[in-house]
Amino acid sequence: MEITLEQLAALTGGVILRGDPQTLLKGIAALREAGREDLSFFGNERYINDLRRTGAAAVLVPVNTPLDVCGSALVVCGNPSAAFAEVVRRFRTPPRQFRPGIHPAAVVHPSVKADPAKVCIGPCAVIEAGVEIGDGTEIGPGCVLGENAKIGRDCLFFSRVSIYHDCVLGDRVRLHSGAVIGSDGFGYEFIGGRHEKIDQVGIVQIDSDVEIGSNTTVDRARFGRTWIGEGCKIDNQVQIAHNVVLGRHVIVVAQAGIAGSSRVGDYTVIAAQVGIAGHLEVGPQITITAKAAVTRDISSKGVYAGHPVQLIRDHQRQQVLVRRLPELVERLRKVEDQGKF
Repeated sequence: MEITLEQLAALTGGVILRGDPQTLLKGIAALREAGREDLSFFGNERYINDLRRTGAAAVLVPVNTPLDVCGSALVVCGNPSAAFAEVVRRFRTPPRQFRPGIHPAAVVHPSVKADPAKVCIGPCAVIEAGVEIGDGTEIGPGCVLGENAKIGRDCLFFSRVSIYHDCVLGDRVRLHSGAVIGSDGFGYEFIGGRHEKIDQVGIVQIDSDVEIGSNTTVDRARFGRTWIGEGCKIDNQVQIAHNVVLGRHVIVVAQAGIAGSSRVGDYTVIAAQVGIAGHLEVGPQITITAKAAVTRDISSKGVYAGHPVQLIRDHQRQQVLVRRLPELVERLRKVEDQGKF
């Protein structure tokens, strides 16, 4: 990477707040590690001390950043994190290159619809009968695609991804190692003293531009579909149960779990270790903070927290009162000792 400060400002749509426009930048790094030829960015107030101490040649900063905050050259832009990501995309060495072809150690059923000159199927992958794979898609080592699964264009499945039969995936879907799409929903009826399995005959539909992390599981529907909407980003070790519907551009963070038949609206954020009970409706543009337990429908926009979940301001008030309990108990004891209670 070699880019001048002037070129950086043009690339990111920023304005040079301080520094020589011809300053040459040759690397990228975090504020703490950046050296005298590196570019970094400041996008979160909690890292203000790192900004003050950074050795970076230049830093992308938000509007209203004071000139004297550090000794680096400063470029002001609307979203420093996004601008930094654009620089990384422009200059990084591509982490992988698409090389079409079917590895000799892959097992591909003759009925599979895929152009060997336009797809990549890695070693030990198993592609079962009736599968359709769009051009530009890469299937990593050890992946298994079940019968009649349909995969869109330009998808990327890392090693050991499992996609069960009849699932439907859109374009540019990215699945990380160990993800399982379309395993049976967890459905049983207690009959005659035994848990009898209920057949799960639906599918999983994943729309375009979805990314799903390692060891996340998306269960097939009991009937109909479990549906992951366009642009959703799902972290590692998430459980999404049968017949769940996620709207467009939903974020689900690590170790969250969504029980069967619940629905989540567009642009909602579900933080780490959140639990959502079954058959609930969570509206659009809602944020649920870490470890919250959702046991009722939520329709109003806002930030929610706690167990059971409530608006975060109400939860915080309760937490203040809980922390005061020892003091309040001691005051009550003194009142009782004085015989005034």
